[in-house]
Amino acid sequence: MKAVDFMRFRPCIDLHNNQVKQIVGGSLRDDGSGLQTNFESEYDSAYYAKMYQRDRLTGGHVIMLGPGNEEAALLALQSYPGGLQLGGGINPGNARKYLDAGAAQVIVTSYMIEDGDVSQRRLDALMKVLKPQELVIDLSCRKTVHGHYVVVYDRWQKFTTCQLTAATLQMLSKYCCEFLIHAVDMEGKMSGVDAGLVKFLADNSPLPCVYAGGISSYEDIELIRRNGSGKIDYTVGSALDIFGGHLSYQKLTADEFNC
Repeated sequence: MKAVDFMRFRPCIDLHNNQVKQIVGGSLRDDGSGLQTNFESEYDSAYYAKMYQRDRLTGGHVIMLGPGNEEAALLALQSYPGGLQLGGGINPGNARKYLDAGAAQVIVTSYMIEDGDVSQRRLDALMKVLKPQELVIDLSCRKTVHGHYVVVYDRWQKFTTCQLTAATLQMLSKYCCEFLIHAVDMEGKMSGVDAGLVKFLADNSPLPCVYAGGISSYEDIELIRRNGSGKIDYTVGSALDIFGGHLSYQKLTADEFNC
C-alpha cells in the first residue's frame, strides 16, 4: 500500500457557513433542518492551517460542508500552501482553481456519482483536468443491514449502488493517489471506530487510505493501528481538544502515535 507502512495523524478543518465546525455526520441537509453541531470555533480557518503547518502535519483535509464556505477554504489554503487537501463541491470546472490556490490535492465525492452509481464519464472528465496524483477520492460509506459497505454522497444523505469492495478500490485506484473514507454512521458521534472497515481497507486497498469516524479514545487509535496493520492513516474531529474534545492534539502529533 505504501513504500513505508506507518500510521499518521491527519488533521482536518471542517467548514460550515464559513466557520470552523464539527458536526454529526449525516445531519447536514439542504434546508438546514436537523443539523447537529458538536463544536463551533472562535478561530478562523487560517488559525488551524497555520497550526498544522507549524507542527509539520501534511495530508490534512479542508472540507466545505455545503455552499458559502469558499472564503474560509481559500484562506486555509493560502495559509498553508501545499499542505492541505480540499473537498466539498469539487468538479472539473473548479478543481484547478483550488489547486492553483494552494491545495495539495482536491477531494471528490458527489461529482463522480451519476444516476446513483460511480460514473465512468465523470471520472474521465476529471482526468481531463487533473492528474491522479492531484486527486483524492472520498468513498464515505454506510453499512447496510446485509453487512455491506455502500458508498454515500450528497452530504451523506443518499446511497449509491456502489459497494465498497476490493474490485471497487482497484478500479478507482488508477484515477487518484489516495482514498478518504468516512465511516458515516460513526462520524461526529465519538462512539468508537468501525474496526471491520479499517481491516478491510488494510487488506484490500492498493492506495493509501485515511479513515475518519468515531474516534474517541487513544484505545481507538491503537485499534486502528492493529486492525490496519499500521497502514491506515486517521483523522480525529470532535474528540480532539482543539475542537472542544478531550484527546490531546499535541499528543497525537507526537512520534509515538505516528509510527
